Amino acid sequence: MGFKVSCRGREVVYEEGRKWKDIASDFSDLYDYDILLVHDLKENALLELPKGIERDTEAEFITYCDKAGQMSYARSAIFIMLKAFYNILGNECIKKIEVEFTIGGNFFILPQGDFTLDEGLILKVKDRMKDYIRADIPIEKLNIRADEAVERFHRFGMYDKEKLFRFRRASRVNIYRLEKFEDYYYGAMCPSTGYIKCFDLKLFHDGVVLMLPKDDDPLALRDFKPSEKLFKVQSEAFKWADQIGVDNIASLNQLICEGKANDLILTQEAFFEKKIGEIAQRISRGDKKIILLAGPSSSGKTTTAHRLAIQLRAYGIRPHAVSADNYFKDLSHRPAGPDGKPDFESINAVDTESFKADMKRLLAGEKVELPKYNFKTGIREYKGDFVQLSDNDVLIIEGIHCLNKEFSAGLPEESKFRIYASALTQLNIDEHNRIPTTDCRLLRRMVRDNTNRGYTAEETISRWPDVRRGEEKNIFPYQENADVIFNTSMIYELAVLKLFAEPLLFGVTKDSKEYLEAKRLLKFLDYVLPLSPEIIPKTSIIREFIGGSCLDVG
Repeated sequence: MGFKVSCRGREVVYEEGRKWKDIASDFSDLYDYDILLVHDLKENALLELPKGIERDTEAEFITYCDKAGQMSYARSAIFIMLKAFYNILGNECIKKIEVEFTIGGNFFILPQGDFTLDEGLILKVKDRMKDYIRADIPIEKLNIRADEAVERFHRFGMYDKEKLFRFRRASRVNIYRLEKFEDYYYGAMCPSTGYIKCFDLKLFHDGVVLMLPKDDDPLALRDFKPSEKLFKVQSEAFKWADQIGVDNIASLNQLICEGKANDLILTQEAFFEKKIGEIAQRISRGDKKIILLAGPSSSGKTTTAHRLAIQLRAYGIRPHAVSADNYFKDLSHRPAGPDGKPDFESINAVDTESFKADMKRLLAGEKVELPKYNFKTGIREYKGDFVQLSDNDVLIIEGIHCLNKEFSAGLPEESKFRIYASALTQLNIDEHNRIPTTDCRLLRRMVRDNTNRGYTAEETISRWPDVRRGEEKNIFPYQENADVIFNTSMIYELAVLKLFAEPLLFGVTKDSKEYLEAKRLLKFLDYVLPLSPEIIPKTSIIREFIGGSCLDVG
């Protein structure tokens, strides 16, 4: 009995059980780079190459240039790196090797234990990784009982994973083996070490950076131009999470089980308020009149602006909120994007000259009528919103271009204070499986889109790549211009968002292009125990997304 594989106009018949790795070689000439995974278009499922064929399949093969391929490559590279560390140092010397966050698209790793992290050790690890890669060792997938997995991870000293699996409902789990070294990853892996052709390791601060290829070229490393300000904020977030004993999903689940979630929420909200207060104090000490607030989608800029305004009032400062969106050019004068539709993301969509003229007049003490952009008509309107600044007044200006110096060029630099707000997730699934900050923002946006606009999860997911491209072009390049970077992530938020996001994600049907992404998000939410939103304060940034805020965040 044979099964037919169709791909890009080519059809080949294979015997039952033939490995996809062998099948991929017959289609490799249709792709520019190595095939890492298979997308079964009929079943809308990702398949790993060691799996055998089971049915007639219309396939699209996944390379590094696809998001799923990049994630598979990254997991496999991390697996190889961890094996090298454990092989060189031994289990007894390693307390933990934590994959904390990404920096400039690369991974910041924090090894901890009874050893010295120096250039000599990094060189040994790198050379050992190269040995494994040259040997092209198979990455085996094992399906074992959950209790057996707990025992194995205890033996390796991977106690975060041991804790995590106690909260798994499934009786069996998949783990991966590289020779005798075993680990768990919640996504697909490359079939063998030989697929990881490009990587590097660099010492950075108290850890090491695992450098991986560029998005569009698996044979060329990403440039390593770290944002020191962003790194500092991310590091502080992870250290604080460790200090309060909630450094991963298992720890969060444990607190929820013990009935201590309310204390955690109040602690996190107090920490948020403390940080906002510190920013307000800095502003109050200087002669700042223009506070520029920017950040990527769903970073909670609106709540941040409101909470900052409250803190400023406590210092006797009267804030006036100004949305940069109100300075959009009329629709008839809006530049078009690549798709021919009006481009709301470009700085050229904003009438920066009118904005700067109004700000100069306000700084000069004049009374100025500010506009309001009508998104229904596509026209900027004036309806009697007059503002005049006194000695104790400041402007809080929120918009995606606020950190772009072109946006406020010509306004006195000494009057400006720039804030970059971003949800920098400090909580990972376990020490080796990180949760991308973009995933948390996507979940926030998905819930808010549904609550405020009636969008489905499918619609939000389909728009997300365009949102991300806009961020890469218009927001991230300017984050280092900020005087302060403010982390808006709540350590408990996934447990709350889960209740709202899961039903939306289950609504994405198998025939949808967004099904694979919905399935991936559901898989990692499955690790999180739910938390009732009833105990979330009405001033919390999470209320901006789930509803019920006492602030004007609509």
